[in-house]
Amino acid sequence: MFRRRFLALSAGVLAAPARAADPARKIRTLYEKGGGFSDDARSLEGSRLTLQGFMAPPLKADARFFVLTSRPLAVCPFCETAAEWPDDIIAIYTKRVIDVVPFNVRIEARGVLDLTGFKDPETGFYSKMRLVDATYDE
Repeated sequence: MFRRRFLALSAGVLAAPARAADPARKIRTLYEKGGGFSDDARSLEGSRLTLQGFMAPPLKADARFFVLTSRPLAVCPFCETAAEWPDDIIAIYTKRVIDVVPFNVRIEARGVLDLTGFKDPETGFYSKMRLVDATYDE
């Protein structure tokens, strides 16, 4: 009896459709021209999503956040004080100190999208949007 029930349940699990994975998005889909948030970004606020990009060099050692860029950058995108927030980056906040990935290696970051402005109390870094509670890998 147990064996028949086990086989019946196993067949049902195997026949069930697989849950679609969250497709990786491009950072630019979160912005409108002119730097505002896109409708896509507003509809995804508070949702967990995956973004592809490159890790910009961190602002400081032992950081718990980094900037994900759409193209490899060998220097920090905020070297100039007059720099505006570009429309192809997003801050990624993790729970742990980050392990730096070379600037030219594509990574995927997963986290919860937050669209409220935030100034990091330790670095003074301002982010217009970010992924929080994030993880990342190559």
